[in-house]
Amino acid sequence: MDPRIGEATDRPRHLATRPAAATTNDALAEPATVDQRRAQVGLSPLGEHLATFESGAHARVSDPRLLVLTGGHPFVLDAFTEAFDAIAPKHWTHATQPTAQDFLTPSAVEDFDALVFYDMPGITFTRADPPTQFAAPPASLIEGMRALLQSGVGMVFLHHSVASWPMWEDFAEIVGGRFHYQPGTLRGKHYPDSGYRFDVNHTVEVLDPTHPVCAGLGHSFALTDELYLYPVFEDDVVPLLRTTFPMNDPSQFFSTDAAIRGRRNTNDGWTHPTGSQLVGWAKNAGNSPVVYLQFGDGPTTYADPSFRRVVNNAVRWVASDEAHSWARARHDSAPRRT
Repeated sequence: MDPRIGEATDRPRHLATRPAAATTNDALAEPATVDQRRAQVGLSPLGEHLATFESGAHARVSDPRLLVLTGGHPFVLDAFTEAFDAIAPKHWTHATQPTAQDFLTPSAVEDFDALVFYDMPGITFTRADPPTQFAAPPASLIEGMRALLQSGVGMVFLHHSVASWPMWEDFAEIVGGRFHYQPGTLRGKHYPDSGYRFDVNHTVEVLDPTHPVCAGLGHSFALTDELYLYPVFEDDVVPLLRTTFPMNDPSQFFSTDAAIRGRRNTNDGWTHPTGSQLVGWAKNAGNSPVVYLQFGDGPTTYADPSFRRVVNNAVRWVASDEAHSWARARHDSAPRRT
């Protein structure tokens, strides 16, 4: 959550293929088709490999090809780009909303081994009353996402992406929870707007050091980052990372609704049920292995070695045969809502 959200416009639409430099051109006309958009940034047509790969070669799990989606929430592009150049130095492609939605089909992502969501579509900030307008995802996007989950594409969701598509409840089921910018209902239960707190220097406990997502993190690590107070479907996820910050004390957090109405860092007249201490988990959504990491508010976090390591671990795991087999078995044995 960023209280500046009502004050900043989103960055221009662009696609930037790594390792080439980012491409942003306000005057650039929007191409009409996905293939034209891909050609604009040097990508091959759908069904062909990226030009950066040898003909017929497939990326190793140790070096997965990533599609990173952003848009709908402010972030520091240069620092974020630097982080992903370190996390995936050879092969990552950046797509911004709403153009990124065109890539959310199995045929459009066949050049990639995993998707990373750092976007927040479905919310418009009005700077008025009400402070937000929510939009339902187009039917084509829902159909495309369902097809991706059926085909088992690995997905990593970061930070504010958990607030995406508030009018599509199944999105919360895919990720494992929802951050509410406005009071809302989730799984039949009413929730107030979610809480946030910036620049928290907290301890993250590693709950399963043997899990590939947790490799090299030790038993705990310190991180300075934003924390959320919001509902998490704890019974549906495999817990991996937990903060020691007191999530049972709403006085430690601030009202998101107040922030986007211009009253920042206040909790006057606001409270929230006890939240989850989980800040990282794995789950399946259909046949897809999914990881959510609450980390990633800004440059301080982007530069943190533990952040870079856990994101690196997560994208490699969701791209692996091991994760795909695990997700399919979990889906077959205990079908979920997605």
